Amino acid sequence: MRTDWRLNPLPWTLGAAVIALTGMAILDTGDLVLAMIGAAAVALTATFALVRRGINDHAAAGQATILAAALESELRACLITTSTGGELYRNSLGRRLLGPATAPLAPLMERAAGDDRALGDLERLEAAAMVGAPRKAEISLTTADGGREWFAMEVRPASRTAVVWFVEDVSARRAIEETLRRENEWLADFIDFLPIGVYCADSDGIIRTANHRLAEWLGGTPSELIGHSLEDVLGLTPDPEAERVELRLMGRGGEVFQAMLAHSVFDEGGEIRTRSVVVRDMVPEHQWERAMRTAERRFRWLFDDAPVGIALIDPDGTIGACNLALQAMMGIDHDGMIGRALADYIAAEQQGLAAEQLNRVLSGSLPGAHLDVRLKGRRDLIAQLFVSPTHEDGAISGLIVHFIDATEQRNLEVQFAQSQKMQAMGQLAGGVAHDFNNLLTAMIGFCDLLLQRHGAGDPSFADIMQVRQNANRAASLVRQLLAFSRRQALQPRLLNVTDALAELSTLLRRLLGETIDLKLVHGRQLGLVRVDPGQFDQVIINLAVNARDAMPGGGVLTIRTNTITVDQPVQRGPELMPAGQYVLIEVSDSGTGIARDNLSRIFEPFFSTKEVGAGTGLGLSTVYGIVRQTDGFIVVDSELGQGATFAIYLPRFEADPAQEPKKIAAASDSADLTGSGTILLVEDEDAVRMFGTRALKNKGYKVIEARSGEQALAVLRSEQGIDVLISDVVMPGMDGVTLAKLVRMERPTIRLILISGYSEDVARNGIDPDAGIHFLPKPFSLKQLAETVKQVMSTPA
Repeated sequence: MRTDWRLNPLPWTLGAAVIALTGMAILDTGDLVLAMIGAAAVALTATFALVRRGINDHAAAGQATILAAALESELRACLITTSTGGELYRNSLGRRLLGPATAPLAPLMERAAGDDRALGDLERLEAAAMVGAPRKAEISLTTADGGREWFAMEVRPASRTAVVWFVEDVSARRAIEETLRRENEWLADFIDFLPIGVYCADSDGIIRTANHRLAEWLGGTPSELIGHSLEDVLGLTPDPEAERVELRLMGRGGEVFQAMLAHSVFDEGGEIRTRSVVVRDMVPEHQWERAMRTAERRFRWLFDDAPVGIALIDPDGTIGACNLALQAMMGIDHDGMIGRALADYIAAEQQGLAAEQLNRVLSGSLPGAHLDVRLKGRRDLIAQLFVSPTHEDGAISGLIVHFIDATEQRNLEVQFAQSQKMQAMGQLAGGVAHDFNNLLTAMIGFCDLLLQRHGAGDPSFADIMQVRQNANRAASLVRQLLAFSRRQALQPRLLNVTDALAELSTLLRRLLGETIDLKLVHGRQLGLVRVDPGQFDQVIINLAVNARDAMPGGGVLTIRTNTITVDQPVQRGPELMPAGQYVLIEVSDSGTGIARDNLSRIFEPFFSTKEVGAGTGLGLSTVYGIVRQTDGFIVVDSELGQGATFAIYLPRFEADPAQEPKKIAAASDSADLTGSGTILLVEDEDAVRMFGTRALKNKGYKVIEARSGEQALAVLRSEQGIDVLISDVVMPGMDGVTLAKLVRMERPTIRLILISGYSEDVARNGIDPDAGIHFLPKPFSLKQLAETVKQVMSTPA
């Protein structure tokens, strides 16, 4: 895939920052700054090299890509493993349904717990895989809501050293088979108790099937008739050339009654058979009418009350009859569908393929067909069609088509895929931001060290400030990436939305200009939300600016607030919003709107419909990340020319804001940040560790350095006078969280500070929030580092 760097402003923005930094650094502002700028340039060069190498690898792996694409399009989950448990390939469905190569059936084993039959089938599949023998099985597993899902599983050898696993969700097929089985049973009952006798005989005149009514007339059971000759049962063998035969039969009590026999000859698998109907002429007329009414009611019950849509198709492809379920599915009444071609209700792009499959079934070249199609009706439906032929006098007389609504299932699949994509992009963005935060921490820190030697009157002062300001601009971009990846450092507190929007309204009116009217419509008793006030303002500002750009000729921006109660979990975009009380904030504009094709990508980083240079494409992705990190949800509803509405759902709280803990005020510029004591600084990035060491030594502290968690433990066991431990979180080997836990157990008097490019909740993962461990997010300045250490030193251990 070719990448257009004009659509990805981050590398160019950072690249421009690096060029600017290089120019400033040449003016003799310090070798260390130049070294840090070089490190950033090398990082960017490596990024472009990876892209070029990816393009070359793509050309070299053309054949493998074709094979992988073929397996990726496979409708079943596929996993290919070696006999030693190594993974050779798996497609997207394989990643969702199957476990690791060493235990592919592990997720299914967990679901089969307590079901001895399912566990036995799974164990036999594993045993077959171990010895390289092919095996198939269909297994039923329970779902989280207590339902059942069916999976068709197959394992077979792919070579002497590899096996291939296939898993297919056949729940829909099993459901239709179960429905058809029940319908067949109902039909068999229907035929058994018709007011006429029915039997089928082979070419030798041996009865193969008989209904209950005929057996009752003759004084026996159907099983007693099967296998006997027509001569024994009827007293004669009907002439196959005669369409109707009159005969006298003996009943159960020895009575003789007159009957008429009509039969037809048909070919079943190369064997000539006859299907016959025996009509007893001694049945009173009113009994016939009552029996027919009963038969009609049963047919309507089987047809109209079926849980799936059913249509009977005539040989010319038109709908001859349809049941209530299909009418409800399509949103079209009975008269509107009868006589119309079935192909008319299928989406235009799929009509050709569907018509071809239907014709093949009608001609007898296919025994049946299974189609996934999009239907045209009052709703946009995705349906699974099961097509089977109907027969009359041994010939195909039409089709019966069963419709299963698969719209919700497909929508859930799309939402799941979108959620996975957003999660993957967030992980990538967070990883890039973390690495750049290390570089920016060193750049900003060494600039602060230089500013201590070059005051405001120094010729180099302006150059150093330019370097620092550009580094801060880069840090702002990194913060946006961290916001999207939900790893930004937040300081949440309880907030009154009405008051926050009122304070922000003046700024919003200045941003929107005179041509756009801002309207605030507040609901009552909103309660409170727990958010970072600065980030909440950023969300509203980003949405307002986005709306302003969509209304170049002016318009109206409306912000509404209200409370809603969600009784059951509900789908909001790709996320499942749990039940509870929420504060709803709607930001609506009267602008140009958003194309429906772009709605699924609107929150992706660097995606923008604006002209090149008109924005970074990070505004809405930042909004998405902040809202999700605050345990909220955001969805957008828009059409071209109809404006857009962004709806934000934030969990509602009843607590009093006065109960929120007060944050310790930051030290003023004139505060004394010097101190004394011994600090152990653990950081694997050399530049960050060098800056931190020099900064703390300049403030009067004794600093001991360590490059890893293991080295830090060795220092702690040899040094007894350490007052504060400052450790990075992400390090090779032992990470900072593990180190902090060990220190808290072995040396509880040592004060702990964790530093990280990720957010505090990510950095503290696995640590008791009451453990008394402080946090400092990267990038930080010399002053912020000194303030944090001074504050921690002043608190009791």
